[in-house]
Amino acid sequence: MKDETEKDKDKKSSKKSGSSHAQPPALEIMPPKLPIIPLGGRPIFPGIFTPLMVNSEEDTKVIEEAYSGNGYIGISMLKADDEKPTVLDLYKVGTVARIIKKINLPDGGVNVFVSTIQRFKIKKILSNESPMVAAVDYLEDEESDTFEVKAYTRALISEMKEISENNPMFSEEMRLNMVNIDNPGKIADFIASILNIDRTEQQKVLETLNVRERMQLVLKYIKKEQEIFRVQKKIQNELNEKVEKNQRDYFLREEMKAIQEELGIAGSSKTSDYQKFKSRIDSFNFEGEVRETVTAELEKFQMMDPHDPEYNQSRNYLETVCSLPWNEAPSEAYNLEDARTVLERDHYGLDDVKKRILEHLSVRKLKGDGKGSVLILVGPPGVGKTSVGRSIANAMRKPFYRFSVGGEHDEAKIKGFRRTYIGAVPGQIITGLKITKSRSPVFMIDEVDKMNASAQGDPSAALLEVLDPEQNVNFRDTYLDIPFDVSNVFFILTANTLDTIPRPLLDRAEIIELSGYIDQEKMEIARKHIIPKNLRKNGLRKGQVKFTRGALQLIATEYAREAGMRNFEKCIDKINRKLVFESLTEFERKNPPQKFADLGECPPKERTEAFNKWHAEQDRRQSAREKEGAKLDAYLAKRKFEIDTEQVRKYLGKAVFDESQIKKASVPGTAIGLAWTSMGGDTLLLESISFASSKGGLQLTGQMGDVMKESAQIAMNWAKQYAIKKGFKEPGWFEENTVHLHIPEGATPKDGPSAGITMATSFVSLFMSKKIKPRLAMTGELSLTGQVLPIGGLREKTVAAKRNKIRTILIPQANVRDLEEIPGHVKDGIKFIPVRSVEEVMDAVF
Repeated sequence: MKDETEKDKDKKSSKKSGSSHAQPPALEIMPPKLPIIPLGGRPIFPGIFTPLMVNSEEDTKVIEEAYSGNGYIGISMLKADDEKPTVLDLYKVGTVARIIKKINLPDGGVNVFVSTIQRFKIKKILSNESPMVAAVDYLEDEESDTFEVKAYTRALISEMKEISENNPMFSEEMRLNMVNIDNPGKIADFIASILNIDRTEQQKVLETLNVRERMQLVLKYIKKEQEIFRVQKKIQNELNEKVEKNQRDYFLREEMKAIQEELGIAGSSKTSDYQKFKSRIDSFNFEGEVRETVTAELEKFQMMDPHDPEYNQSRNYLETVCSLPWNEAPSEAYNLEDARTVLERDHYGLDDVKKRILEHLSVRKLKGDGKGSVLILVGPPGVGKTSVGRSIANAMRKPFYRFSVGGEHDEAKIKGFRRTYIGAVPGQIITGLKITKSRSPVFMIDEVDKMNASAQGDPSAALLEVLDPEQNVNFRDTYLDIPFDVSNVFFILTANTLDTIPRPLLDRAEIIELSGYIDQEKMEIARKHIIPKNLRKNGLRKGQVKFTRGALQLIATEYAREAGMRNFEKCIDKINRKLVFESLTEFERKNPPQKFADLGECPPKERTEAFNKWHAEQDRRQSAREKEGAKLDAYLAKRKFEIDTEQVRKYLGKAVFDESQIKKASVPGTAIGLAWTSMGGDTLLLESISFASSKGGLQLTGQMGDVMKESAQIAMNWAKQYAIKKGFKEPGWFEENTVHLHIPEGATPKDGPSAGITMATSFVSLFMSKKIKPRLAMTGELSLTGQVLPIGGLREKTVAAKRNKIRTILIPQANVRDLEEIPGHVKDGIKFIPVRSVEEVMDAVF
């Protein structure tokens, strides 16, 4: 046997000279030591041309050095993943490869194409750390040309053909490569590289030098892969049988339903749902597109299996369709006198608003329908816009539905989501009709001035279709995808300002402005509405807490001076909470609560005596608590509270506003202007000074917008010309001095042209070194030629002046007609001086 082995070795050695695998010329030049590249994945077999990704900085340096040298590297697989491997972490048997091409990657790594040549074994470690270098022995195949090897080769190819024909993972190129390889050892290596076996098993194949043993090992792995494939095929067949069974069961269930209908036997819940939907849909008497779409969906629902993922989606759609008020007849059956009573009961003041609402309702009632009815209530926060909308619904005896679009950036909020999305729902319009169950409800859409366009669409554009009487007759919600008439809905929109509302949206609505409240109105609203409501909220009885007129006046002037009533209501709530806390604290001090030990868990019912004893103790404790509660109610019922100014200061603490914060033009160079903001009217104190400077000119501070800056420059140029003309200043003075104009509260942005005459007055007052008259304010745009141009928001500005104890207001002559819209109690005590030119302003203020 030994002789035969030696002969075989000699035969093998003699055949190597003609074998393309051995390549003696290459072996002669392969270096005795190699730089080692650790491989984290699977081993690479000889005779393969393959790409190799290298991301490690150390390995990249090895590749660079090898590529610039002889191009040879050793590739050996890691035994386990390690951040900083050494040669000891590598398998000793690997593959020598030659770098054919190198491509530098943007992230610093390299992609190299290598041609693997032959197995090697690490003989000695020359460098244990990166770059790892080892002395190697090159390994050669054994017994590569025997009859057994030829038989194994045929067996391997035959078995692999069986696997590749039934497995789409094996491409035609793989099959051709396998057949065309003429070296048995290479065939075993190629098959081992494409089989889905463990990396350690592949490494075992790489370390097997005897070709016959290597092929035996690979054949065993092929048989294992075939067995896995057979089990997988069996599982697939079982799944197919189940699917076929489900289809068969479906048809059998359909036949059973038909038999049950013939016999009059009640069907499944799905059948019941189908009959319910069909009966409801038939009662609507749909026509045209609506009938076709809903009938198609109903037939689709009937054919669906309840386990189908789309079953619930279809069911929800049909439920939505059936819940809408298709047949409800809209009516305007309300009495105008009753409507007036409701509005008067719910709101104090707002006479102009109530009048316009009643006029609007009159037109609706006369026409007999409310098509095209859209109101926009505009005013500062807290003036009662939302509550006015609710009162309108009560006055009309219609259901009320409210939703907000403030900050909304998705038009699906209005028009709904497509049914293809999971969890899709209709938009707020259809949802509101579904909830109110009416075709003519009152819809309130809050904060329409705060919508934003985004990638999801523009909600304001969606609202245009909803509010346009020419389009909303056939409003199409994205979820329903069928037309629905929403023209009879009474839409009420609210906003703090009209500036950010798109013009097409404003054109579709009637605008009603709600201005802020003066102190007298706040006191009446608090007395009639806020205090009774807040007493109930805090558990106090009607009339138990009384506020003096001076207390309410103090709250209005020093704690809640804004246009609305929200802070006023918070102050009332804070006082009532403190009264309740003090009363309960005093009661518990005089009547300490009875303390009970923990009873623990209730004993089992079988232990009758202990069970009854436990429940008797529970009843006794409950009775003691009820007596204590009744005693507390009796104690609180006897208590009466009267809140005066002293107690207001006690409970509310330091005043938010005081007399020192009332704006006064007390020195030359100051003037008081009136401004309009989204929070209501406000007063502005303008200040100007001058100082020596070689530059001269005008300096502006106080967060002014571009329009206000232009107004300031116009006012400065006019005042300069006026001062020179009147002899207050010499022309050279303006070249030697800089005038600085400032508007306090510099953190608040300000813009608009209506402060033009106020700026000019401030400059002239500075140049004359003379104060303007006390408690005087003004508003008006200034032209370059000295004309006073009209402004907007006079009503809100007058309310702000009233709150700040202004007695005289200068207004443009063109705004005199607007005085008729200001209530008499707001104008009481204020003198209005119309002016056409800024010279008239100067005559009036000094």
